[in-house]
Amino acid sequence: MPVLINQRVDFIEKDGKGFVIRTKSGEIFRALTIINATGSFNNPFIPKVAGMEAFQEDTHPSSEYRNSKPFHNQRVVIVGGGNSAVQIAVELAEVSRTTLAVRQPIQFVKQRIWGLDLHFWLKLIGFDTFPFWRFGKTAPRSNAVNDTNRYKERITAGNPNQQSMFTSFYERGVIWPNGKKELVDTVIYATGFRPNAPYLQTIGALDEEGRPLHKAGISNVPGIYFVGLEGRRSFASATLRGVGRDAQFVVKKIVKHFK
Repeated sequence: MPVLINQRVDFIEKDGKGFVIRTKSGEIFRALTIINATGSFNNPFIPKVAGMEAFQEDTHPSSEYRNSKPFHNQRVVIVGGGNSAVQIAVELAEVSRTTLAVRQPIQFVKQRIWGLDLHFWLKLIGFDTFPFWRFGKTAPRSNAVNDTNRYKERITAGNPNQQSMFTSFYERGVIWPNGKKELVDTVIYATGFRPNAPYLQTIGALDEEGRPLHKAGISNVPGIYFVGLEGRRSFASATLRGVGRDAQFVVKKIVKHFK
């Protein structure tokens, strides 16, 4: 199977029993089947916050963070309470005044249990690949932070500290729930990601918010399949531990369809 790079898909349309795929560079491909394997982690989700258009300082999604160097001596607010938010906040707290803006207090789960990594146990008991979809449910999501005994200790000590999510922005900073205005140099959004496949919208494969309509990776549009989505068939669907099983599942469905 040829692998073509730099072929960003711009538009997909139905063509009889198959599809026409058009790229931004003008290439046209035809296919009876499409597997959308773009995953969920290339499209940062930025929640709408009152006054965000007026904010004149820096904002970044967590995916753009590389190291603490650009943030020395800044006042930084990180929106989110998951793994990425806490890990970035703990690193930045060494060089800047950093706060985690959270909806709920941060929860922690031990990274190592009886000397072994948490994910070893998830795999051992079968939770990783349990087929929740067979029971009409999506795989559960956990917002708990994997703790190596470092993160919980730092958050508990208040460096970085956590505060209830600010209610709005103003030109130079944020307004906290108690009405206090505070100057802020940088806001970093560690608020997760969303699937990004707008080229499937016109053929009815996505809902109004752009999320794939599917069951266990099989689209409501015949001939379309999804691999690599969070919670697609199991808890591990968006990870290297789970995507292989999901890929095998899709291939079997395609082969059966064409027999």
